[in-house]
Amino acid sequence: MQNRYAADIGDYIKLALLRHLSAGRKLGIAWYLYPDEGHNGDGKHTRYLSDSERWRALDPSLFDALGTVASGTRSVAALQASGAIQATAICNRPIVSDALSKDRSAARASWFAHNLTELEQCDLVLADPDNGIIDDSDHRRGQPGFGKQMPLSEVLALAAGRSAVIYHHNTRFKGGHHKEVDHWLAQLGLNAIAVRANAYSCRTFFIVNPDGALAVRAAEFCDRWKNHKVWLHNSV
Repeated sequence: MQNRYAADIGDYIKLALLRHLSAGRKLGIAWYLYPDEGHNGDGKHTRYLSDSERWRALDPSLFDALGTVASGTRSVAALQASGAIQATAICNRPIVSDALSKDRSAARASWFAHNLTELEQCDLVLADPDNGIIDDSDHRRGQPGFGKQMPLSEVLALAAGRSAVIYHHNTRFKGGHHKEVDHWLAQLGLNAIAVRANAYSCRTFFIVNPDGALAVRAAEFCDRWKNHKVWLHNSV
């Protein structure tokens, strides 16, 4: 997550999904906050806010809150202040990205351990890495871009003993996005489902360790959003 993305179409879908899933739960959020970059036009997908007739009815209060955020200084802090999402615990400590290569792995381990401690009372958690899930290759941990990624080991640790929603930005995976989602579902184990969302860009929300109620709510959400390029993976 980068502050410049706050209130874009990805946030609308992501937060609407969380709001639907988290009723009666102790929600925790790990933003995986990464410093804003300026080398591309990412984060400009806010045109949906100008098309209220098509988008607002899906979640009116959230739509209005995100409109307020988009018209001001866009940031995770602004999202939280707007009331767009209510959570028991929120981890918005930035990921260390400027450490020397040899120090990045230790800095990341410390950062992640802090998040686990902050979220230990939550029974449903969101992880919002900028790019999404990657494998656990050790060489990645020293690379500058590692702060934008979430290794599989962190996914499994965060979801241990509870349910977790993991954001993943679909890539140029060999064989296409469908195979990419199948690949990560296989890595996550049998008890995981995926909500696909292709409005403006392609993203997937992996729900790890969903109980029966969460699985039903995910299906309900996809049915409500089905005319907006959102669906449950393998449901069509």
